[in-house]
Amino acid sequence: MEEITEGVNNLHVTAADSHKKNRIQVSNTKKPLFFYVNLAKRYMQQYNEVELSALGMAIATVVTIAEILKNNGLAIEKKITTSTVDVKDESRGRPMQKAKIEILLGKTENFDELMASAAEERDVGDGEEQS
Repeated sequence: MEEITEGVNNLHVTAADSHKKNRIQVSNTKKPLFFYVNLAKRYMQQYNEVELSALGMAIATVVTIAEILKNNGLAIEKKITTSTVDVKDESRGRPMQKAKIEILLGKTENFDELMASAAEERDVGDGEEQS
């Protein structure tokens, strides 16, 4: 009986892992690129790291988001995972394999400073527009 309980407890841990709070599943049809860039910044502020995930054609979008964040000095690459997953093709009704990528990004040491200066620039810009 103890073995069954232990197995159930381990299963629960695995299931909780599949719905990470800091994971963004990117689609290249639903939202514009900078929606995901800004969302990733917010997730890094909250959780200190963000996991970007995509399937198939959206992989290029995830790589672009990661590169924008890295080139702006906001993120560092912690881990990149690639794999293939079986997805059921709705039109043909049969399973097909799709490429999958997961990129884990962490905050840089000066992330908070860069975000604060960007917020100040926005505030100054707003003040000039109102006067």
